[in-house]
Parts: sequence; C-alpha cells; structure tokens
Amino acid sequence: MSDNARPRVSRRRLLAGGAGLAVAAATGGGGYALGRGHGRAAPVEAPAPALHQFVTRPDLAVPVVDVTATGPTAPGLVFLTPAAGAGGRGPLLVDGAGQPVWFRQVTGPGVIAIDARVQRLAGEPVITWWEGTIDPEYGIGAGEFVIVDRSYQEIRRLRAPGPVPADQHDLILTPQDTAIFFAYEPVAADLSAMGGPADGALVDGVLYEVDIATGRVVLRWLARDHIALSESYAEPSGRIPYDYLHANSVEVDRDGSLLVSARHTWAIYKIDRASGAVRWRLGGKKSDFAIGPDAAFAWQHDARRRSDGTIGLFDNEAGITARASASRGLILAVDETRRTARLVRGLAHPDSLLAPSQGSLQELPRRGSLVGWGQQPRFTEYAADGTLVAAGALPADNGSYRAYKFEWSGTPTDHPAVTAVREGRVTVHASWNGATAVTRWRVRAGAQPDKLTLATTADRTGFETAVPINGSPTFVAVDALDRTGAVLGTSPVTTVPSPPV
Repeated sequence: MSDNARPRVSRRRLLAGGAGLAVAAATGGGGYALGRGHGRAAPVEAPAPALHQFVTRPDLAVPVVDVTATGPTAPGLVFLTPAAGAGGRGPLLVDGAGQPVWFRQVTGPGVIAIDARVQRLAGEPVITWWEGTIDPEYGIGAGEFVIVDRSYQEIRRLRAPGPVPADQHDLILTPQDTAIFFAYEPVAADLSAMGGPADGALVDGVLYEVDIATGRVVLRWLARDHIALSESYAEPSGRIPYDYLHANSVEVDRDGSLLVSARHTWAIYKIDRASGAVRWRLGGKKSDFAIGPDAAFAWQHDARRRSDGTIGLFDNEAGITARASASRGLILAVDETRRTARLVRGLAHPDSLLAPSQGSLQELPRRGSLVGWGQQPRFTEYAADGTLVAAGALPADNGSYRAYKFEWSGTPTDHPAVTAVREGRVTVHASWNGATAVTRWRVRAGAQPDKLTLATTADRTGFETAVPINGSPTFVAVDALDRTGAVLGTSPVTTVPSPPV
C-alpha cells in the first residue's frame, strides 16, 4: 500500500485510545518519564538544598547540581535539562563545581525543555533543545525545537512539516544546514498478527530531514515501510495505539547513511539515506551481527558513532520489562564486513543504577565519556580507560533526559544584574546569566547616580557573587571584567537601601 493510500489516525483518536502510552511513559516503556515512579529504579538521596536562591535573580528557580571530581576531567560545561520536581524547568549549563552558568526557565502549564546541546548552524556554534508538553495522561509529546546563538537569542523554532508535532527524542543539525528529527505519526493498522485488533492503530516513527532556512522536506522516511511489527519486544494492548518501534536517536554516519536507535526493537539500524533501505540491524530479533558475550543490549537510547569507529549507546536494560538489575554506558567494536560486534567497555555507575527510561552516552575529548543516567538524576564522567573521574547529581525528584559536556562561550545581550543589601554594612550582589568570560566584578558606588567611583573589585565566585563594600553609598553599579580587565558589560545603577532609623 502506498503512503498516500494508508489511512491515518487523527491525533484526537490517538489520544482517545492512548492511555497505554501514558503507562509506558510513566513506567519507562515509552522512553520518557516525568516522575520517579518506576519500582525497579534504586532510590537516590536528594542534595540539600534542592534549589538555588539568588538575590539578583529571584525569578529563577534553579535546581542545585552537586558535582564531585576525583580525577582530571574534560574541559567544558555540563548541559542538562531539569524537567521534573520542584523548581524551574529548562536548559541549564553548570560548571565543573556544579555552579549555574546559564539557565533559561521555560514557562506555561506542563511545558518542559529537554536535550539541550551544542551544535553548529551555518558554521557557528548554537544551542538546540526541544520545548513543549508531554501529556501526563497519554505520554504523547507536542513541541518544537529551539535554536539560539552565542548571545542566547533565538535564531529559529523548528516544527514538523507533517500532521503531528515534532517528537522530543532527537535533533541533528547537519553541515548542509538541514535538521533531522522524528515525528510519531498515528496510522490505522491491522495488528492481528501481533495479537491485537485487525482494525487497530500503531504509532509510526517518521524521520524527517528538512532545510532549516526554507522548511523544504529533504527526506521523509517511514519506519513501517522498512521495519516489521514482528521485530518489536512491545506488545499491542487492546485499543491502545501500538508503539512498536519507539525510535529515540538518529546519527549521520561517516558514509552519510543514518544510524537510528529503536528502543522497542532493541536494535540499531543503518539506513541508506537515498533509498531508505535498511542496510543492517545491530541487535534485536533480526540482528545481522554476531554479538559477543556481554555486548547485547535492551531498551537502549542514544546510539552514536565514536571517533575511533566504535558505537556507543546507553544500555537501559529496562523498559516495559527488566532484563538486568543495572543500566550501563556501552561501547561496541562493530565490524561491518565480518558482521561481528564485541564489547569494548561497559561504563557502570558505582551505585549500580537502573534507569528504565532516558539516558545518554557522549564521547568527550581524548576518548573519555559522559554518561547521563536519564530517569535517575545522575551523570558520570569517565576517562578513556573507563576510570570514573567525576560524578554529578540533580535533586532526587528531578531528572535530565540526557547529559552532555561542551566547551561553550556565551555573551548575553542584556546587562549584568545587581542588587544591594544592607545588613550592618552594604553587600553588593552581582550576576550575569549566561556570561562565560567574567572573571571579576568591579563595584562602583557614590552619593549620586552619575558620579560613581571605584569601591572595590572581587573575583567571580559562582553564578552570583556577593561583594561587601565600605561606607554608606546611596547608589551602586557593577562592571563585569574578563581576565584582562576589559569591561564586558555594566549593570544599571541601583539604589542602596537606607540604613534603619
């Protein structure tokens, strides 16, 4: 049957029958969960306090991130997207000590942001993420991708060109300035061969490649044309639309083909970008590879080609079912000629965490790795030999779909924030959300707003720096300085509270 002849299922019908997708999302089967409700996941103690409180930015509710380094770590900032629990939701960048560098709080009922990372557009570094809502009852996401430049200004919002919104699982920007991502499209389907209804519905994984500037569709690939329902480890359930594939990552391989990870088939697919044909399957029921001891994976996420030709992925080992008691980062040597795959390294968490949903494995410089533990609010960094060199945690009621580490230089277009507090003596608080080059703060003070003189300078000590000053000025302002002493930005002049009578 041609694509045009296939009957589609309306989003309304999908939602009307989609309670099982909600169950899958809440328990990890759907690959994204908003809570910690899965009974097989080990509990994690919450750091205290759970939220930062900033004098200069009371509008930001930033989750506290604890980071402990035990060895040399890769340069860069950690990119997270806290999306649950108390506090704000949105892209969060923290430094090696866990101090916030930039946080953009998303707003709106149920709106979350996930998968913030650095990519390149028109040769320039940008930050991308998905933003939207995931229905807590049905587990279906509706959203769009956001692209911002070095000044955190929006360049573009990308929407799916098809009948359903963009799926949250992945976005790849290519050197040709195209964007590759998924949409979950509901379609009518005969599920009788799988034990479901003949007049049922399934959720197809539709892969789009679009020109970012024009929106022109370069590629539209339908999983149902190439991947059989019988490959799935998920089963139909009554009238619930059948999420048989659950594609959750895509990667442009070295030869230009696509690597796609499908959670519900336990397989990674190499797809010819021109014909759409599946060149090979790694894992799952129809694997084209002989997989060595300890190299098999299940319910996986985030399959990526590494610089040495190996393939890395996050091996959840749990989802709709649990196959093991702990998840792991997994690096495989894949011989595409001999069709063999063997274990190079498994990266375990020292607490043997099981993450029934989400998760990531990123290659770092010098072949190190950063593992994001998904539903478990943790991330860990490893040296090339697998030695643990850093561990981080969000509050226990939170989580981050993926975790990354990138070198990033940001210069906001707004001004530094300043607040003066008088508690016996005057203390000036300074911050600048997203400014990465600030090393010191210069405080100017005086009795008239247009005649401020140098009061003191102080090293930046985190997102917000508190600087005590002498005297009893009426007005203060701060200058953000780089390591050479050059002024990067100046705050507005603010009034110092009057002393108590």
